[in-house]
Amino acid sequence: MPENGSSCTSIINMRYQDGSEGSSSNPTKFNYQDYAQLKANYLRRGRLFVDGDFPPSSQSLGDIDLARWRLNKVEWLRPRDILKRQNIKDDPIFCKKGASRFDFGQGNVGNCWFLSAINSLTFNKGLMVQVVPMDQSFQSQDYAGIFHFRFWRYGKWVDVVIDDSLPFLDNKLLSVHTKGGNEFWVPLLEKAYAKVCGTYGDMNAGLPSEACKDFSGGVHMTYLLGKVHTPGHDVELWNQLSRATGCNSMICCGTAAKGDKIVNTVAHTGIVDAHAYSVTGTHQVRVGGQNVMLVRIMNPWGQTEWNGKWSDKSDMWKRVSPEDREKCVDRNDGEFWMELEDFCYYYNMVSICCENPNFLDGDLSCKWQCMVYDGSWAPGRSAGGNVNQSTFATNPQYRIKVTIINKKEKDDQNILLSLMQKPQEQNRKEERYLPCALTLFQIPQGTPKGRLDSTFFRRNRPVKDTQNYSRERDLIESHSLELGEYVIVPSTMQPYTKGEFVLTVYSKADVQITPHEREDDDDDHDHDDGHDHGDEEDNLVLPEIPTETDKPEENTTDNSTRAIFNLYANQNGELNARQLRKLLNDKFPHGTWNGFGLDTCMSMCSIVDTDHKMTMTLSEFSTLWTKMEEFRKLFNRYDSNDGGSLSEAELGKAIEGAGIDTNDFMVQMMMFRYSGNSYTTLESFITLMLRLENTKTTFDNKSTDGVITFTWEEWSMNSMYN
Repeated sequence: MPENGSSCTSIINMRYQDGSEGSSSNPTKFNYQDYAQLKANYLRRGRLFVDGDFPPSSQSLGDIDLARWRLNKVEWLRPRDILKRQNIKDDPIFCKKGASRFDFGQGNVGNCWFLSAINSLTFNKGLMVQVVPMDQSFQSQDYAGIFHFRFWRYGKWVDVVIDDSLPFLDNKLLSVHTKGGNEFWVPLLEKAYAKVCGTYGDMNAGLPSEACKDFSGGVHMTYLLGKVHTPGHDVELWNQLSRATGCNSMICCGTAAKGDKIVNTVAHTGIVDAHAYSVTGTHQVRVGGQNVMLVRIMNPWGQTEWNGKWSDKSDMWKRVSPEDREKCVDRNDGEFWMELEDFCYYYNMVSICCENPNFLDGDLSCKWQCMVYDGSWAPGRSAGGNVNQSTFATNPQYRIKVTIINKKEKDDQNILLSLMQKPQEQNRKEERYLPCALTLFQIPQGTPKGRLDSTFFRRNRPVKDTQNYSRERDLIESHSLELGEYVIVPSTMQPYTKGEFVLTVYSKADVQITPHEREDDDDDHDHDDGHDHGDEEDNLVLPEIPTETDKPEENTTDNSTRAIFNLYANQNGELNARQLRKLLNDKFPHGTWNGFGLDTCMSMCSIVDTDHKMTMTLSEFSTLWTKMEEFRKLFNRYDSNDGGSLSEAELGKAIEGAGIDTNDFMVQMMMFRYSGNSYTTLESFITLMLRLENTKTTFDNKSTDGVITFTWEEWSMNSMYN
């Protein structure tokens, strides 16, 4: 980025300022894989790590644009073996002389949106080392074939573990390749992100703003360019780009597709259609007594450049000062300069992403605060639909009190809101986002505390007259709010729609925010009784820090498991069935709209209830959580068509895969008892396996010569409770 301006101040994150799990200094473990533990274990055993969660096979490639016969020729090789195949005598290096945008070029996966974001990431050294830990190497004494990277995902940082086997075809890496030959930080970073997305194929096509968000957790704004320039358009855009570069923002841009299909055709200008680029700099030069605004752009292919005015070979560079002329480097590396007017003509959008919203108005000294809240829309409870629905008041509500404003700055944008939807699907290509919106109301003085009822929303108008419902992954709004109290209401277009979201509130000054979400009903049926519950207890969902007074038996529990447990446990450090139900439906991917039922959760509590207190302790929950994760993997292993359910035949194979003897009639009976359909969902499968494994364990422990003897008390306890 250019040398104009200094970097902006760091943001104050009110959720993770103590370094709790999910913060940048203490990321949560993706798929519960602990990098340090795994690496130490494999180093001690003298073996190389193979990632069972993202195996080196076609399963991890997914649907990429290759013929099947070509796909079958893909090999998975570790970096040392790749260099041997390529007759390169150098040893593999993780990162050589610092990460640079010139290190790599795009491969056979259509992820230019992701690679353009990496180009931009290399300019922000602080974020770069957060996403790409640089204390990794291929040195023999420290090498176990395992690497890790960090991404911001839906409100928290996650640490993603991979092995270093990379897809190899035609004597080169199948996807992104490094220009230095023996440098591997980019292919490994790409593999880690492919794991988060589901497969390499799931990275095909996207917007750079998505990856930039996952690299920073910051604020992103997208600006439409187009052929027609409105008055002041170029000046406003130039100021925005200049401020963004001064803030070390990640800036990317894109071209429109020609026709209905997304095809990367190269125009006579050298510009690629339907392609993502990164903006790597801005500079103003003097030509003929006039200032000319230039934008530097980079193609993630690492080649193919603009050939018009101000390109590498343009005569325009002969008309500027020698100092300015040095800005132009004539080499086919994918980077080139364009005049701002041409930039706006040939590109249809530009997106800016920064940790801090300061780039919006250039106030680099302002200390923004951000508060992050997890929320959900539950049908019949907190999914009230749009503002015209009679159920609108049942949506989650966040009351915010603005106590300080900058009176010197007219219409100061002092509040910025981000509503980010959490997808229910595991694979990126299958993600579907709901049409949703943020609605703000000003609250008159004297209004009682707590939730606002339907009468309030009938009598008051929103701050903005027009409510636009968008299917965007991350909906961003800025507001200029006067002193007073407001309520923020995230909602979906239609009521009774299930979804989860992360709401982030950025403020220029101290504000007071109180979340209000509806409590679970007292029975197992989600319903709306037609009345508003203004006196319901506030439900602030924030992570808690494990205390040092945990029971001795719980000290060995994984920190991530303990943190999840502490979010939902009562003051005695225990879970009842209703709390377990909310925990599982919030935190465990179950794959169906209705989630785990109360009866299922009561059954789970009884199965792991070793102390017979009829509640679940941390150690009991840890046992259950581990078992559920094992059964989830078993379920996915035998779900041959990835349809999210098991047929009767697949169920039989899964039970056998768990090491339990069975027969066709027994499988048929269990299918009827636990599913009642011709297929078994993940929820049903987990319940079935918990009871089946518990029954087998009881039999193995109590039987002699294949015969088991029970007293009436033992039999009734095992058959009726466990």
